[in-house]
Amino acid sequence: MTRFLAAFVVIAVTAPAQVPRGTATITLNAHSVSIDYGRPSLKGRDMLAKAPVGTVWRLGADQATTMTLTGVTVFGNIVAREGSFSLFLQRTEDKQWMLLLNRQTGQWGTEHDASKDLMAIPLKWETQEESTEKLTIELTPQTKEIGQLSIRWGTNVLKQNFRIPPLP
Repeated sequence: MTRFLAAFVVIAVTAPAQVPRGTATITLNAHSVSIDYGRPSLKGRDMLAKAPVGTVWRLGADQATTMTLTGVTVFGNIVAREGSFSLFLQRTEDKQWMLLLNRQTGQWGTEHDASKDLMAIPLKWETQEESTEKLTIELTPQTKEIGQLSIRWGTNVLKQNFRIPPLP
């Protein structure tokens, strides 16, 4: 019994800390977009402001944030095919960010392999009055085929509309 308890304690101590997970899902034109992500807290920091230009930042915490598309989805003029992708953010200028869709999935969020980036989607940056303590990703309908991706953290909001075309 003592050996079993000692082994259990070692396993519990070496397990990485986990933050709560969040999901956002939307269905438009019979296809869905779903995002699974870790929801870190700011704890008085302004994480997006601290990221230097050029920095690739993991979107979320712990396991890489994953987006699953069940059909063709168009972000601006960028077409994403059906599948699952890891998501990362890249700060390209002071108030400009890109959402990187990466074909590698299942990895820890800190393991970004740029050679597996499939596309970079520009995000619109704006501020909000109220601060959002925990990272929040929202997918909201705008019309029956257009949705909006919003990433909120602190007073920062990163947004991009997307379209799911009707089935032929």
